[in-house]
Amino acid sequence: MVGGLRAVLDAAIELALPLECGGCGLPGAPWCERCAVAVHDDPAPVSPRVELPVPAWAMGRYRGPLRSAVVELKEHRRTDLVPVLGRVLAHGLVRLSQWEQIPPVRHLVLIPAPTRAISARRRGGDPVTAVARAAAARLGAGVSVLPVLRTAPWTRDSAGLSAGARMANLSGAVDVVHGLPPSLCAAPPGAVAAVLVDDVLTTGATAATSLHTLLRHGVPMAGVAVVAAA
Repeated sequence: MVGGLRAVLDAAIELALPLECGGCGLPGAPWCERCAVAVHDDPAPVSPRVELPVPAWAMGRYRGPLRSAVVELKEHRRTDLVPVLGRVLAHGLVRLSQWEQIPPVRHLVLIPAPTRAISARRRGGDPVTAVARAAAARLGAGVSVLPVLRTAPWTRDSAGLSAGARMANLSGAVDVVHGLPPSLCAAPPGAVAAVLVDDVLTTGATAATSLHTLLRHGVPMAGVAVVAAA
């Protein structure tokens, strides 16, 4: 009787909130095997319009299932896709480490790019930090997430802005929320490195502003890793 009631409830929930793949919309599962294969790729170097002081790598192009998953997470609160994108990011970081694009260190720190507070509230949290934490959980104890960057409340939404307008919008707007740990900024060579993490890289304005802020505070930045490059 209990099992039958549970089946009825599950069916009712599925009718109210149809379960479909976050990459292609296929019904029946939150993420299908075809999309899993499509996003399983090696990272590629990217060169955004705004020059960055460290190398940048994308786990894929901002199209197809990868784009759909990012949009579904950010705009439709599909938090079930956090582990999916975390797995994509983790795979890319492993590859970068194997290729020695990330220096061999005892501890790797993932620093999420800043998200406007109003956007985070609308999305039910910061998706970039959530994806970074999912990746760190897969990579083990030697990797941690440090969400220390914040964007000033007076900044505009960057959607639709040119590279120059984005840089002007972010000028002086990205800062560190609180003091950075000495274990990061004063660590001996080879002990720790940091990677700036974001969901999508477009013009590079957010990454450039964030990197300059972190480097000014003495953070040993090894590079930028994004889920997708537009």
